[in-house]
Amino acid sequence: MIPRLFVTEHLQKGARFAADERAAHYLLNVLRRGSDDPVLLFNGRDGEFEAEIASLDKRKAALKVTRLRRAQDGVPDLILCFAPLKKDAIDFLVEKATELGVSVLLPVVTQHTAVERVNIERLQAIAVEASEQCERLSVPDVRPPVTFGKLLADWPAERRLLLCAEAGEARPIADALRTHVNEAAAPWAVMVGPEGGFARSELDALVKLPFVMPVGLGPRILRADTAALAALACWQAILGDGQQRPPHRSFP
Repeated sequence: MIPRLFVTEHLQKGARFAADERAAHYLLNVLRRGSDDPVLLFNGRDGEFEAEIASLDKRKAALKVTRLRRAQDGVPDLILCFAPLKKDAIDFLVEKATELGVSVLLPVVTQHTAVERVNIERLQAIAVEASEQCERLSVPDVRPPVTFGKLLADWPAERRLLLCAEAGEARPIADALRTHVNEAAAPWAVMVGPEGGFARSELDALVKLPFVMPVGLGPRILRADTAALAALACWQAILGDGQQRPPHRSFP
């Protein structure tokens, strides 16, 4: 399989540039690639390009872009709002949410949030690696944490918020989403609480807002990361890009 790399440089046929140290290490020490080997490059703006390794040593890799392979596409305007989780759980959530096509990952500090610090740089790096592996042409933006109160105060009224509510009245998620199939192109967000759940005051504040849609995810109590991924999968299947197929795939 040809390796894919996310780069920040402008991509066009004939371009040459030095990849960063991360890419050089990955190509040389992980994949054992060498000069003239093919790679695929994307930057979230120009599409996916075929390229080749012009030179490679322990810390540097020079890449030469040869031709456009895929034009740039878009992902749905979908934000995941989630309470910060412990390291393994939050790493897993960021990786899988990236694979499921979110455009933004936004940590939200709620009343029952137990995790105090979030390493945004590490999470962004995880999102980059997940984007490289899953063949998407963009990388989600991992934003700094905000408080629950600030999130609601700054929320744009035109963005619908799908609230995964573990308590109170809520429609089954599939039924709720099917009533909004004509709003698939609109901006959306999915919100899940911490492992301890939302505080009663937080749920009360949310359900009073006109842009909030409380939904249920079935009869079982799900872990926060499981709930987020289940909701994202349902949203993509009904309102998102779940009808599309992966590019350039055939049986071996």
